[in-house]
Amino acid sequence: MSGYAVAHLDQIDEMDDGRCPWRPVRHHFGITAFGVNAWTARDAGDRIINEHDEAEENEELYVVLQGRAMFELDGERVDAPAGTLVFAHPGVKRTAFAEEPETTIIALGGTPGKAYEPVGWELWAPLGALYQRGEYAEAAERGRVLVEAHPEYPELLYNVACCESLAGRPADAIDHLRRAIDMSERSRALAKDDSDFDSIRDEPAFKELIGR
Repeated sequence: MSGYAVAHLDQIDEMDDGRCPWRPVRHHFGITAFGVNAWTARDAGDRIINEHDEAEENEELYVVLQGRAMFELDGERVDAPAGTLVFAHPGVKRTAFAEEPETTIIALGGTPGKAYEPVGWELWAPLGALYQRGEYAEAAERGRVLVEAHPEYPELLYNVACCESLAGRPADAIDHLRRAIDMSERSRALAKDDSDFDSIRDEPAFKELIGR
């Protein structure tokens, strides 16, 4: 078995959650030590990095691989031609726009002082639109397929549980939530105040899972 892998960016299938297309680099290589993905904007003016702040979570390093980007970091604009590296601490509100067509940014991240925990958000993201539209049963069914193919990711299990709860499937929701918590204590903490579980919050099995 080889101890290395090589891929051109174009060999990694693109994914889309309705925002800017990206390529799941971490998932493609099976990287477990840090998060890394590639984001590409088709046209100049397109938002390439969604606005967020990673509050109390990840440090992130952005590498402009090709094209030119304009970053906005806590309201300050930073011009970033190809070859530029931009580092943002947790809590810094950030976004970026393409200044040229086909601008591509590599984003790497991890939480300071904590071992990286791959959760599988990359695989779930394309189903986010179903969740937003309230199509919970469809999101749950498609999510179950992902879970069967990738049982190692707690976020897939957690999100399927959320959708099952919202779709009126309490037993399935509790089963998948239990599996998510067995893999990641973060799932237990999230479930305590997640309104997606309001319909099953009084179930004895749910109370047992979250320690109430």
